[in-house]
Amino acid sequence: MAQASTTEAATDGHASGLPSPGPSGRPRWRDGRTWRRGRVVAALALLVSLVMAFHSGIPNDIGNLGSLTETFLPWLGLAVPILLLAALLRRSATALVALVLPAYAWVHLFGGLTLDKAEARGSGDLTVLTHNVDAANTDYDRTVREVIASGADVVALQELTEAAVPEYGNGLAASYPYRAVEGTVGLWSKYPLDDTDEVDIGLGWTRALRSTAATPEGPVAFYVAHLPSVRVKVDAGFTADRRDRSAELLGEAIVDDPVGQVVLLGDLNGTMNDRSLAPVTSQMRSAQGAAGDGFGFSWPSSFPVTRIDQIMTKGIDPVSSWVLEDSGSDHLPLAAELRFRQ
Repeated sequence: MAQASTTEAATDGHASGLPSPGPSGRPRWRDGRTWRRGRVVAALALLVSLVMAFHSGIPNDIGNLGSLTETFLPWLGLAVPILLLAALLRRSATALVALVLPAYAWVHLFGGLTLDKAEARGSGDLTVLTHNVDAANTDYDRTVREVIASGADVVALQELTEAAVPEYGNGLAASYPYRAVEGTVGLWSKYPLDDTDEVDIGLGWTRALRSTAATPEGPVAFYVAHLPSVRVKVDAGFTADRRDRSAELLGEAIVDDPVGQVVLLGDLNGTMNDRSLAPVTSQMRSAQGAAGDGFGFSWPSSFPVTRIDQIMTKGIDPVSSWVLEDSGSDHLPLAAELRFRQ
């Protein structure tokens, strides 16, 4: 009779929805092992949250590890669902609680980027576009069509070759009668361009220029830049020394610009989170960050994982920013609408 009563009580408890007893006889949620297991998962969750919260403290002395981490920082958020699955499989209350930390850190850093901050298209005063057209891309007509279809007033192209310049020049001439080309970068405009000159970013050849566009709302200084590429090497880490020095020189040129309204268009080979681009990013606003929808990843075009192409402003406000369709390059074109301050 005693055995039957015990069985009946256990069955009644399960049927009523109460937690079934664990090995210790207590409900599983009160079983101490639920909290003791999964400590490795909890430790990994803590590590991910620390990296996201204190990424600026990761040193660059060894292989530019800090900059490498910051380049792909948003993707650390993928660790949260992976660790959540591990916590559920382990039935670990400790791991589940620990996962609150990386989830909060990611939302704090990037939650704002998931919101659409753009105003309605057409509400700006000036539309700009930047595109690394890829030196190996010879489908000039396709790129020209994408650029013209964007409706941009001013267009910046990078990775121009000697063969590409006349092709783009001829294709864009009807829509953009004013042109400035220095080295491998160029600017096409619906408005007259003046004071065009190369910008020395310490490479020994020209990959940056400055030109003033005479817009109906007043002069705007345009910078077009293609900073040196970076590489990830097993023996050297994240090699970015030349890019970092170029960013310093570009930042010095922009900070001394006499025109109050400045727009930077280009392939900076770095994200807004990368501390090494601070000479530029500290004095300008990202159009995507201020008025974009989502992360706006631009590279590689086949499966974009980061935004190394940038539209940045000073003295003029972004009102919308977006990524255009693939034009045949390994980078996606970017566009933004800007508004002059009254």
